[in-house]
Amino acid sequence: MGSAKALAKELVRSRKTVNRLYENKAQLNSISMHLGESVAIARTVGHLSKSAEVMKLVNNLMKAPEVAVTMQEFSKEMTKAGVIEEMVNDAVDNALDSEDIEEETEEEIDKVLTAIAGETAAELPEAVRKEKLKQPATSEEAEENVDDEEELEEIRARLDRVRS
Repeated sequence: MGSAKALAKELVRSRKTVNRLYENKAQLNSISMHLGESVAIARTVGHLSKSAEVMKLVNNLMKAPEVAVTMQEFSKEMTKAGVIEEMVNDAVDNALDSEDIEEETEEEIDKVLTAIAGETAAELPEAVRKEKLKQPATSEEAEENVDDEEELEEIRARLDRVRS
């Protein structure tokens, strides 16, 4: 009976020892993981400090105030170019529109004269028809010139605003 008790005590002790060994093993694994995490954090800190140094060097090379001034000048030039392009486009459009209107007007006058007078109007020389067309158009041309001058003044004012 004594040896059975001793054997039972040893069995209980060995189970407790095994449980303690499992606990110690878990603690050692936890410590190992914490050390691995610390090493990873240290590496990350090192990389971040190197990145900060590189950013500083790039910032020094770039000279942000000078780049800002250059960008403002570029913006002004692009605005001027846009205004000039708009003025040229308007002038070309106006020139092309007036030619188209004159041609269409001539065609309509020819159609009307042909319809009213018949063949006699169609037989008139073209120079006579153009001369008759120009006589009433002088007052219209004067009005168009006034409109063109007003438009030109408006465009000049916009250009002056952009320059200043």
